[in-house]
Amino acid sequence: MVKVWVLNGPNLNLLGNREPKIYGSGTLEELNEEIVNRGRQLGLAVQCYQSNHEGWLVDKIHAAAGEADCLIINPAAYSHYSIAIRDAVAAIAVPVIEVHLSNIAAREEFRHRSLITPVAAGQISGFGKRSYILALEAAKLMLIGS
Repeated sequence: MVKVWVLNGPNLNLLGNREPKIYGSGTLEELNEEIVNRGRQLGLAVQCYQSNHEGWLVDKIHAAAGEADCLIINPAAYSHYSIAIRDAVAAIAVPVIEVHLSNIAAREEFRHRSLITPVAAGQISGFGKRSYILALEAAKLMLIGS
């Protein structure tokens, strides 16, 4: 079975409480359950992870190179300034899909630029939790086909 890892960055553990008008009212646990279930329907074995620590995320990206067939990542605030995460994504030979719950291009100007996007296979943002579901569907198309 095709293995997909989903990595979530800082503050996503606060989903459900953090700015629900922007990020929705569902929790990270609920989101992870939906992602895993949809992945199973698509024939994907999905594992979800979250950390507020940049170095841990870098280590997990490195580990994906030997364990996962695709990586879906929401680097959160690290999208806009983490060269370490950008370089880790660029260093692995695993397709990476960047996701964001909100439309980062429609938010504060400092959020408009992602360092990850140029080294990712693609970016999906602005569809709330559906961003992850769309990323799973994109992963399936890239790895298995229609």
